[in-house]
Amino acid sequence: MIVKSFELSKQKINQTNFFLLYGNNKGFIEETINKNLKPIFSKNIYNFDETDILKEPEKFKEDILNKSFFENEKLIIISRATDKMFKIIDEIIEKKISDITIILKSNVLEKKSKIRNFFEKNSNTICIPFYEDNHQTLNLIAQNFFKNKQINISQENINLLIERAKGDRLNLNNELEKIEFFSKSKKKIEIKDILQLTNLAENYNISELVDSSLAQNKKKTLKIFNENNFDPDECILIIRVYLSKLKRLLKIQSEIKNTKNIDKVISSYKPIIFWKEKDIIKEQIKIWNYEDIKKLIVKTNKIELLIKKRPIISINIITNFILEQAIGTNN
Repeated sequence: MIVKSFELSKQKINQTNFFLLYGNNKGFIEETINKNLKPIFSKNIYNFDETDILKEPEKFKEDILNKSFFENEKLIIISRATDKMFKIIDEIIEKKISDITIILKSNVLEKKSKIRNFFEKNSNTICIPFYEDNHQTLNLIAQNFFKNKQINISQENINLLIERAKGDRLNLNNELEKIEFFSKSKKKIEIKDILQLTNLAENYNISELVDSSLAQNKKKTLKIFNENNFDPDECILIIRVYLSKLKRLLKIQSEIKNTKNIDKVISSYKPIIFWKEKDIIKEQIKIWNYEDIKKLIVKTNKIELLIKKRPIISINIITNFILEQAIGTNN
């Protein structure tokens, strides 16, 4: 059956175990899965890409039908699903297995798509289209965010923020994340702050700079530095983003000790980790153990104090610090 995203209630979700979420609004799709579906089906989460399943389709079906691969209730999320998955999903649905929930994530599907037609017409499945956000939708997201965080910002500056995010929900969420870090020391956001926080080159932002450093990707870290001219105010923001991401890594490492399942920890983490961050977080977890992260948090706090004491050379301080971690000299 066709369900609009705003109609997705707990009652409707409980009517089925099979969902197709398709469209070009990937940010909204991830939001819906994380906020509406995972909290209900979050006991055991397994992520697949269609290409992986198609390599051994019979094994995938056999594992599900024989319950040999999974334990207890489980949620299976399949990314980049196309009509090639139709036959496999059809066979699984026919078996009426009650303890498996499957979510298919797809890009734009034409009206003639087999899998789209199947999910739309079948009363035991839910099909949700996700279209591009308009300015009104993004404006509402931003307004609610600033209201909840008690951050003072004008409508004019919200419009500028949406423009700088290129009308994309994922970009907007990233910009809001940066503003949240920035607002810890400033509760009123001015136009100069918006321009400052979003002035990195088109393909990179502060979050990616920090992620590249923590993933010890020296080449990418250097590239971001070379393509941008930072000022002292940005150095403070960068170090705070660095500290925030370290604290998140510390919490993830702590939870991994208990569950031994990195995918489950990342998927259930609050606040939500956006899909495009998940792979690089896995890389960082492999590099930084719990004790290393604790030491780096102490060092990061010292770097922030040093930047504040010596703003004239803050660019050199932050550059050296970030490159040290990217190169791997973290002791």
